[in-house]
This record gives sequence, structure tokens and C-alpha cells, in this order.
Amino acid sequence: MHLSLNIAKYIDHTNLKPYATSKDIEKLCKEAIEYGFYAVCVNPFYISFAKEILKKTDTKVATVVGFPLGANTLKTKLTEATNACYNGADELDIVWNIGAFKEGKYDYVESELKTIISYTEKCIHKIIVETAYLTHDEKVIAVKIVKNSGAEFIKTSTGFAPKGATIEDVKLFKSLAGEQLKVKASGGIRDYKTALNMIKAGADRIGTSYGVQIVKGTP
Repeated sequence: MHLSLNIAKYIDHTNLKPYATSKDIEKLCKEAIEYGFYAVCVNPFYISFAKEILKKTDTKVATVVGFPLGANTLKTKLTEATNACYNGADELDIVWNIGAFKEGKYDYVESELKTIISYTEKCIHKIIVETAYLTHDEKVIAVKIVKNSGAEFIKTSTGFAPKGATIEDVKLFKSLAGEQLKVKASGGIRDYKTALNMIKAGADRIGTSYGVQIVKGTP
């Protein structure tokens, strides 16, 4: 098997642009089928639409919760998450409350995540901690909170912050995650070499809107 085929299985083929149309999402899904991407990641409005296109395939449908700021109330996030699962999402990429975390309200952040996860048990949960805004020590605490929450993944970035995934952050998360937590690298991954280096550093999944270019090995 070619490495390009392997790397496709790491990729959440993503279109979260605010101006994405149904035609764009259809293209995204057809590319996912053609290249064998693990999942597509779409805004909540398009979950059912993507699910219908992908229903006879193994490709998963991921969506976002509290995106991109994470500053919604718990009730809003909970409604969004449960509605997403009801509409057919297989995976939820949840932006945690970044401001609350920065303020040291760790109990609140952990409780919020546990509540969302408890109501959406059939879905896989990836917690976006937005590494661009965190210190090294905060990143260490972040892994602990995400572990405690019961989520399956810790995810680096939304792609809307000043900086996305770095090799250093992926290595740090992987070293602290153990067997309990997987790592999703996202934000700024646009070519084959970068994606491959993220995987070598320990990323279990890659979030990118450049999936086709990555698999083809082009910049």
C-alpha cells in the first residue's frame, strides 16, 4: 500500500468556511470518497447533507461544537452537540471554554466537557484546546482535563487562531496522553511533508482543508 493511501486515513477532510455552500460540501464529500479520507468535517448545518452523500461509505461525518470561540454557554453547547448527534454526526470537535480555562476555572471547564460527553455518548469527542493561546504549563494542565473529561481526542487548534498545530505541541500532547487519549493536529497543515511530520510526532488524526494536496504530495 502506498504511503499516500495510509496518510489519507489520518485526515479529517475539512470545510468550515463561513461561506461554504452545499455545492462545496458535496465536493468535499466526493473527494473524501475518492481519496479515502477518514472523515469530513463540516459545520452543523451540513451534517445531514453530508451524511446522505456518504451513507454507503465508511467515511465518517464530523462537526464542530462551540466553534470557533468556545465561549458559548453550556446549555447552548449541549443543544448543539445533542442536535449534531441526532442529525447523524459521528464525531464532535468541541471548542472548550478558552477564557474560563485561562482564568483558572478548571473545574468548570472539565464539568462542561463531562456534561456534553455524557449526553452524546454515541459520538467520538475531540476537544479543541487552542494551543496558540496557552503557555507550556497550561498545555500540560489541558491534557489532564481532557483526559478526565472522558473524551477520546485532544485537538490542537480551530484554524482560526493566530497559529495552528506545531510539532512541539503534538509531541508534548502525545507524551502526556498515554493510551487514554489520541491527538488531532489541525491548523496550518497544508502539504504532505508537514502532515507526515505531524504523524511522526504522534498525531493520530490530521484536520485540514488541504487533504487532496496532501495525498497527492503537492505543496
